[in-house]
Amino acid sequence: MRLLRRGPVLLLWGAQTASVFGDRLYALAVMWLAWQRSGGAAMGLVAVAESAPYIVLGTIGQRVMERFTTLRSLAVVDVVRMVLVAALPWTWEAFGTPGLLVSAGLLGVGGALFDPNLGALVPDLVQPGEVQAVNGLMDLTARIARVAGPASAGILLAVMPMDGLFWLDAGTFAVSAVALAGLGAGTARRRETTPAGATAAPSLVPRARALMRTHPETGVALVVHGIAIFAGAVSIVMPALVAVRLGGGVGTYGVMLAATGAGSIVGNAVAGNIRLPQSLPAFYCAAWAVSGALMAVTGSVSTVAELVAVSAAYGAVSPFLAVALSTHLAQFPPAARRRLLTVDQTVIRTMGTLAMVGIPALAAAHPRAGFTAGGVATAVVGVVGCAVVVWWARTRTPLPGAGPALERVAG
Repeated sequence: MRLLRRGPVLLLWGAQTASVFGDRLYALAVMWLAWQRSGGAAMGLVAVAESAPYIVLGTIGQRVMERFTTLRSLAVVDVVRMVLVAALPWTWEAFGTPGLLVSAGLLGVGGALFDPNLGALVPDLVQPGEVQAVNGLMDLTARIARVAGPASAGILLAVMPMDGLFWLDAGTFAVSAVALAGLGAGTARRRETTPAGATAAPSLVPRARALMRTHPETGVALVVHGIAIFAGAVSIVMPALVAVRLGGGVGTYGVMLAATGAGSIVGNAVAGNIRLPQSLPAFYCAAWAVSGALMAVTGSVSTVAELVAVSAAYGAVSPFLAVALSTHLAQFPPAARRRLLTVDQTVIRTMGTLAMVGIPALAAAHPRAGFTAGGVATAVVGVVGCAVVVWWARTRTPLPGAGPALERVAG
């Protein structure tokens, strides 16, 4: 919380909290709009349209990604996203489902450019010893939005039309753009006043393969992340589990979501402040093992109290995953950090999209077995990943270029 006394951190955190909150309103509104007008197939197409740009740009769009590595350029991205979101109700009325899909795809492009590049810039706002804390703060934006977003949408829709949610989201993009532009201007002024020769030469853009070869423990962590996202797709059928195992309805499902959200906020307060182990990739994989075990236990709950307890514990683990990975990647120089964040986004979007093809449908027929299988798979992958990282740390001989100066590892 002491970091929020600093103007740049407070400005960015506040703007991104508003932006992520607006994104939750947008996600609810666009999915409801797709369902209401065109059915479930349109919902799936919207999800694919938003994810595809992450996969394409992360795979073959490195040159494009490198054009948006400053706060000012990210402000421009937010301005474009503001216009797209504000115009989305009109786009739907004028062009129907094709227009909705094009808008979703363009917004996906904006997210693919924005997310990894902002994540790479955040650690530079603070001192090296404060990176974990600032990552915890930025993770908190998603936790707050996840809890407050759906409830706020329900209240807002009582007093405004559905289109109002899109306009509110557009307003949050405007707030974010102004904050980023202001921070970018301050950064530019500091560069201008830096004595000649005091800044290092710009780093080259490293190839992902070179980074994985010199830092295989990071590659293991990203692989575990992707497989865990794939296996975790069974969580989408939670309503079916609630109905089959507990005989509950939407009220029980809401209680479960509230417990998960509360657990994640409590976990965030701890994850951003305690001293994490030195080997963050090993810790990250171990945390996925715990998360998988809790997912498997979820499939066996028999009372609402058990569901609430397991959901709260499951939510409490998720901030440790986010903070551990972002803090580990922050140890890399900016160019390598951006590349690894892009690779991570590409991996999880690809695996998430592939999982949606069949896993939810299979798990819906047998929700208990689906949660057990998904949880066990995640736990096994986490344990194996942790063992590989620990073994590698004990046996490997450092390779040339594996030290701090990762700028040398370039294409």
